Amino acid sequence: MPSDTVCPMTDSATSTSPAAQISTAEVAPTALTGLTARGVSERIATHQTNELPPRSGRTTWQIVRDNVFTRINALLGVLFVFVMLTGSWINGAFGLLIIANSIIGIIQELRAKHTLDSLAVIGEAHPTVRRDGIEQQIDQEAVVLGDIVVVAPGDQIVVDGVVREASYLEMDESLLTGESDPVPKKPGDPIMSGSFVASGMGSYQATHVGKDSYATQLTAEAAKFSLVHSELQAGINWILKIITWILVPVGILTIVGQIRIGEDDWQSIILSVTGALVPMIPEGLVLITSTAFALGVIRLGQRNCLVNELPAIEGLARVDVVCADKTGTLTENAMTLSELRMLDSTRAQSDAYEILQQLGAADPTPNSSMQAIIDGIGVSDTPWPVTESQPFTSAKKWSGVSFAEHGNWVLGAPDVLVGADTPAGQESHAIAATGLRVLLLGSCSEPVTSSKAPGTVTPLALVILEQRIRPDAAATLEYFHSQGVEVKVISGDNADSVGAVTRSLGMDSGAPVDARSIDPVRFDDVVASSHVFGRVTPAQKRAMVSALQNKGHVVAMTGDGVNDVLALKDADLGVAMGSGTPATRSVAKIVLLDDKFATLPYVVAEGRRVLGNIERVANLFLTKTVYSSILAILVLLFSLPFPFQPIHVTITGWFTIGIPAFLLSLPPNNERARDGFVRRVMRFGFPAGAIVAAATFITYISVRVPNGSAAAATQASTAALIALIIASTWVLATVARPYEWWKVALVLLPLVGYYLIFTLDITQKYFMLDSSNAGFMHFGIAAGLIGAALIEIVWWVLGALTGERKPLWTPRAEREAQRAQRRIEGEAKKAARAERIRTAQSHRN
Repeated sequence: MPSDTVCPMTDSATSTSPAAQISTAEVAPTALTGLTARGVSERIATHQTNELPPRSGRTTWQIVRDNVFTRINALLGVLFVFVMLTGSWINGAFGLLIIANSIIGIIQELRAKHTLDSLAVIGEAHPTVRRDGIEQQIDQEAVVLGDIVVVAPGDQIVVDGVVREASYLEMDESLLTGESDPVPKKPGDPIMSGSFVASGMGSYQATHVGKDSYATQLTAEAAKFSLVHSELQAGINWILKIITWILVPVGILTIVGQIRIGEDDWQSIILSVTGALVPMIPEGLVLITSTAFALGVIRLGQRNCLVNELPAIEGLARVDVVCADKTGTLTENAMTLSELRMLDSTRAQSDAYEILQQLGAADPTPNSSMQAIIDGIGVSDTPWPVTESQPFTSAKKWSGVSFAEHGNWVLGAPDVLVGADTPAGQESHAIAATGLRVLLLGSCSEPVTSSKAPGTVTPLALVILEQRIRPDAAATLEYFHSQGVEVKVISGDNADSVGAVTRSLGMDSGAPVDARSIDPVRFDDVVASSHVFGRVTPAQKRAMVSALQNKGHVVAMTGDGVNDVLALKDADLGVAMGSGTPATRSVAKIVLLDDKFATLPYVVAEGRRVLGNIERVANLFLTKTVYSSILAILVLLFSLPFPFQPIHVTITGWFTIGIPAFLLSLPPNNERARDGFVRRVMRFGFPAGAIVAAATFITYISVRVPNGSAAAATQASTAALIALIIASTWVLATVARPYEWWKVALVLLPLVGYYLIFTLDITQKYFMLDSSNAGFMHFGIAAGLIGAALIEIVWWVLGALTGERKPLWTPRAEREAQRAQRRIEGEAKKAARAERIRTAQSHRN
């Protein structure tokens, strides 16, 4: 056993695993000094450590396996092997898709894994442990069995344990139990990982670590690289399942059909079957989907944005309401003491300064307001004896200390402590309306931990704090407005102070609402119609998110404090600040590691890019699958040889679908995602695919010479291929809208390539084509153009019926949104430069 001894465990904290429990015989009065270096080494040697699963959820081998052994690769692989047996190497060119799909998918997912792992290290909690009597911050994985872990407000409990010290310690266990009321803890009480400190401070001893700790499950889910619970992925899987069911009977019937028409050459049968089946497989759809998501993770990672859950990227595209806190989001976290305004004329200002210094000395874990006061006036060198202490909570909105010989003193929201209609409340209201934060310092009649506290409060002074607005906040709000995303500012501060800040940023926010005055009956309607809220409690933040969701909104919630945890958890997209508490970072789906609110537009834009472009690309692949399936069935019904060789469908798939689809998945897309992905894709893909198939098949049966020569058969196939290419190219032309210069080039350049393939002797020989029959070629071109015209009509009719028709060219609003994004980036760069200059000056000083 390890040489260190610790306090006995309670029964409720005993693990069922021998490697993760502490014997009750290991008792010593010096346990609170923590383990010794020798004890830590012995526990590491016996694997009693807090070993965590991979941060990104999958190992390198799992990523390689999942990209190589796929359903699509299996289908293509079987067909490739059969084609190779025929000796027709050129017709096996589609086998390159297996290699391309696997390599591209592996590279992008490994890059995303590396991004997630590296950012997760920055964003994860670093608990403070006491070893050899010295407190030190360590990585989560460095916690060992029996460690004494010291906690303060906002700290997440990283391993299971039992409380050893408690100073007004209250735990928020809402993530475990769903109950939002803080739970008081005393020495000996069990404490579970996944909870966090709501107020007070203390320490606990680790009883369950590694796989035996509930925190391991939280960590495994925190940054999991997975596409589960995604409407987009569910839709794509549904499409693939249907295609798989179609492929098998079509393949069998194609074999039967080729034999029935007298084809007795097994090589020809294999090539016909392969030519029919390969284009039915949407080989690039899964690749482009996973690549787009992986690129989203990488792009956001480059902006110091950690994606804890990959489906969050899909959620980003659906957001239409952003609920933002004022402090830490619109304003910087750090505040400065601006003024101390006396309210009691019988007391000197020096008395107020002394009391504030004593309150600072009595607060071991100051929040941002108290820290600003400490930074401004310091703490007392001779602290008064403290009898009771009440930490600040967002629910109470005040903190206080009872001193042995100097009475009870509180510091908090004036309208809470003395009321808004008192002289002190009215004066603080006028100051807060200018955008400053105002706290009231006063004495109270009740001990601060009494159930009746604070009792009657006698005001002494107003403490005025100045908040610095983030330089990029205005441009960020402008971007959201341009994108139709509603911003609601939800703060625990005075409502007028919050309103003043939003007005200074140019936000048309209307009258600010004091959350305490909202009629519960009209709560949902008030939340939906108003934009700025003050004096909001944590429970109300959660209720506001729920109210907006009940109205059909997709809600993103930003936050950095313990009061934001429940709202972040319930929001469709929880966004935490990197400097926030470990608890907020653990429940958020996205963490802005550099605390820049200006990153949020890029976050939303990235989600829209991924989802909007994948839907665009899915239209292309579904169209290809539909026309290939219909063409195969028509050939069977009419007992005809299949018109195309595998190389024909390969070049068409690459240059009309595959490569353009990949390029279309990359550019910005500002369209907000909506439900009904599969319905919309099928609504266009089925009629477009049917038109392409009809144009191709009509050309084939019209120019085909029954029992003709091999040359005539090749000419008929070439004419049918021209009709197929022209019609399917117009599908690309409609899906690519709205146009920009590069999209026009994307449509036209493949046509130039096709012209060369169909006119040069060497390419015709290589690709088994013959365009020498001008009449056949003209018929194919005409049929293709008619098909293109019909596809255009379908596009216009669907747009008119659904009201979703895209403009031909990129509209001005979208161009302005792109300019707004560039302005935000410029402001962010200027802010970063200014911060570097301030840092350099402070170092010189």
